[in-house]
Amino acid sequence: MEAARSAHVSGPREQRGEENADGKDSSNDAKTHFRVCRFIIETGVKLDMRSVPVATACALYHKFFQTASLQIFEPYLVAMSSIYLAGKVEEQHLRTRDIINVCHRYFHPGSDPLELDSKFWEMRDSIVQCELLILRQLNFQVSFEHPHKYLLHYLLSVRNLLNRHAWSRTPIAETAWALLKDSYHGPVCVHHRPQHLALAALYLAMHTYGVQVPGGEREWWQILCEDITRAQIEAIMTELLQLYDMEAKCT
Repeated sequence: MEAARSAHVSGPREQRGEENADGKDSSNDAKTHFRVCRFIIETGVKLDMRSVPVATACALYHKFFQTASLQIFEPYLVAMSSIYLAGKVEEQHLRTRDIINVCHRYFHPGSDPLELDSKFWEMRDSIVQCELLILRQLNFQVSFEHPHKYLLHYLLSVRNLLNRHAWSRTPIAETAWALLKDSYHGPVCVHHRPQHLALAALYLAMHTYGVQVPGGEREWWQILCEDITRAQIEAIMTELLQLYDMEAKCT
């Protein structure tokens, strides 16, 4: 397993931050995780991965580093192995050669594909070994229920509650989907139940455009998801908005 822990990835080395006393990521570690998940998402697009496999790759990465340290494990290698494993989990199998070449060009734009030499085979072996490490670290629990299906259901329900003019003149659906996609840049995607994350993304999208659902005995969000509170919605929205602050710091 040492190869998976020490293999060099031809990407930028992030400055590591110290862990806090309570074991939470420091500011530098949070920036590293944000950048690496951006790498996963952009690489997934270039590999023509569907949205759910990309989400699974990010979730695998975040779950792994909930109990692993950036001071020990190379994050970009974990990311590449997460992409490879996610393809298997979500039945969109990817060739390791394609993953390696796309990742290589991510860090070296315009470069030629890697030759099938010792460097290539070393990288391939590292990805496979790191995949096994992720599986063991997560106790082989690598299937996730994502919020995508819940958001689709909630969007259809809210659209029926609003008049068609209120719905058509604001990009609520597009904004909610964008918020959900962006949530995978941070651990918010594995900290909350999928239906809660989906509802918070929709709530924030509607709040952004000042769209309100006609009132009744219960709030619209209580009807859609009975086990969530306003405090939970606000907490998740805060985490989502913090990701955009992180994006500004990582540019």
